Amino acid sequence: MKVLFVLTSHDKLGDTGKKTGFWVEEFASPYYTLLDKGANITIATPKGGAAPIDPSSDGPDAATDATKRYNADAEAKERIANTKVLADMNPDDFDAVFYPGGHGPLWDLANDATSIKLIETFNSQAKPIAFVCHAPAALKEVKDTNGKPLVNGKKVTGFTNTEEAAVQLTDVVPFLVEDMLNNNGGIYSKKGDWEAYAIQDGNLITGQNPASSELVAEKLLESLK
Repeated sequence: MKVLFVLTSHDKLGDTGKKTGFWVEEFASPYYTLLDKGANITIATPKGGAAPIDPSSDGPDAATDATKRYNADAEAKERIANTKVLADMNPDDFDAVFYPGGHGPLWDLANDATSIKLIETFNSQAKPIAFVCHAPAALKEVKDTNGKPLVNGKKVTGFTNTEEAAVQLTDVVPFLVEDMLNNNGGIYSKKGDWEAYAIQDGNLITGQNPASSELVAEKLLESLK
């Protein structure tokens, strides 16, 4: 069971002067859920090297059992500090791909040609493709085998407009995940803000927010069986 994790390389939160990156919980929970079941995990980013961590996800307020485990895990930290280059990854080498969120993907993975082609290849091979929170941003330009938006007619979820408003970044982000999924023809649904919610449609798995990361990982694991 070989799973590719794709993380953002982007660390600037628009013009705010603040840092962003990937959200620790959304990496850690799926990472350990899959690792503990024997998955062989490779971590890649568009630029390779250190994947930027969103500072907001690294504080006590955002701590979970999985983030605490990550913070004490020298090997996992070493892997985050030395990610592979996404362009060097071959979809044929993996059984599934997983994208953790954080605001970073809105700026780089949403438009990254390598990532877009990678997802399209995984999808054409009918392998599980999973995204949580802001990571469905990576589906923005992805097409299905018929040239339509991949999410068109598919049940999807992702970070909600009201959740974005709650963190006061509606005017900072380049686009809103909920709006983009709807505009691309996705059958978007959600639960209340910050409630755990994940949905699967065929090989496509999406989760609403950080609380949904474990649900996404469980659906991904089930798909790999």
